[in-house]
Amino acid sequence: MSPLIRIPRLPVLALFVVTACSTNPAAPTARPAEELGSLRNARVAIERGPTPAPLTYFASSMTEAERTEVARLAPHVRIVAGLDRAEAARRAAEAHGADATYASPEFLKAATNLVWLQAQSAGVDRWVAMPEVRDADRITLTNLRGVHGPAIADHVFAMLLTLTRDLPVHLAGRERGAWQRDGSGELTPIALEGRTLLVVGLGGIGTEIARRGHGFGMRVLATRRGDDPAPDFVERVAKADQLLALLPEADVVAIAVPLTPETTNLFDARAFAAMKTGSYLVNIARGKVVNQDALVEALRSKKLAGACLDVTDPEPLPPAHPLWRFPNVVITPHVAASAELTDARRWALFRENLRRFDAGEPLYNVVDKKAGY
Repeated sequence: MSPLIRIPRLPVLALFVVTACSTNPAAPTARPAEELGSLRNARVAIERGPTPAPLTYFASSMTEAERTEVARLAPHVRIVAGLDRAEAARRAAEAHGADATYASPEFLKAATNLVWLQAQSAGVDRWVAMPEVRDADRITLTNLRGVHGPAIADHVFAMLLTLTRDLPVHLAGRERGAWQRDGSGELTPIALEGRTLLVVGLGGIGTEIARRGHGFGMRVLATRRGDDPAPDFVERVAKADQLLALLPEADVVAIAVPLTPETTNLFDARAFAAMKTGSYLVNIARGKVVNQDALVEALRSKKLAGACLDVTDPEPLPPAHPLWRFPNVVITPHVAASAELTDARRWALFRENLRRFDAGEPLYNVVDKKAGY
């Protein structure tokens, strides 16, 4: 069992962050934090008086440069770094199941002074599923909404273009020096200009997907639960419950919703039946948003021209799963967010939230734990 799990109680712990925030000097400059996060549910994690008491921050790792910057921005925060995240996660998974992280239920129960938990992604389904987090009013949960958007949106179109430009045959041809102008015969090259893109979930990531779709000359539609105004590059935004009405219009459907009870199996047989014949599905959200049996049937029946999946259910996808055998399916191992820019944006948001935490100011990207996002 992980050493973290054996800690009987943590009397000084006020902050626990589940991911390191390493920066790369070659990384692009990130946008200011206020452009990366949201103040929609902003709240103060801990009140601070005129003589602030010291706080503790747990990190898996932190560079000297980051420590120096934290000391300047949050002078009352003590850093506890060097936690072996990979080893702790492995041991926690052995003890508590594959979805466990090193912040196990035992750890969370022992951390009686824990007031802020920073998730390592925009999705927080694993955290809100834990009563120790969901039902603890003292714990403010924040996520990385807006941080991963550019890289994930790039990945969406990388996967999509792989299919719409019949790239697999040409990539395979490189190995044998083959010049195959006739293409694969399995994928039909198309242009995206003039096609309709439906973004399901117009949040931080969905907005970046929509922006790129507009750049390709696509007509962009979207769904969202909130009432925020639509960006100029989105033609129409509908409520989440109007999804089935919009699906027949879309040539490409990109899923960017959080995983909640309402979105679990959102794309079932009924949703695939509503989709346009010959359309493409892209999922960079969570595997459980799509009923994979229904997806396999939609591919077998040729209802879909193809599917692009950075997430599956389960993960990793078993080698014998039928999705591996479709030539019109692109599968990547939940890596859409990987980029130096993502690291820079993560650090920009985190350092501002850490400053706000120490100053007793409302935090960015506070999650509504009951809603699940």
